[in-house]
Amino acid sequence: VQLQASGGGLVQPGGSLRLSCVASGSIFSISIMDWYRQAPGKQRERVATVLRGGSTSYADSVKGRFTISRDNAKNTVHLQMNSLKPEDTAVYSCHMVVGNYWGQGTQVTVSS
Repeated sequence: VQLQASGGGLVQPGGSLRLSCVASGSIFSISIMDWYRQAPGKQRERVATVLRGGSTSYADSVKGRFTISRDNAKNTVHLQMNSLKPEDTAVYSCHMVVGNYWGQGTQVTVSS
């Protein structure tokens, strides 16, 4: 299994970005999927999770601003990030719980 993340970049505070992660293989639809992030000098933290059936959960720091979703037909998980803040700056990685697979990460920088 390979996970390919994309969609990161530089955005001003208050802006939006949409991250995508495409998985190879045939186990995507049966796995819980997460997005994690790691800022410089900080521990990696879980940002959002989507279960097989679409139920979601979020870190308190992003609740109401970020939305995770999945498209099982396309083996893709998305993270819509709105109202971005400088403290959201980090490398964001997708994670497949079944098999514990990680994507390569995509940089998100929120700065004016």
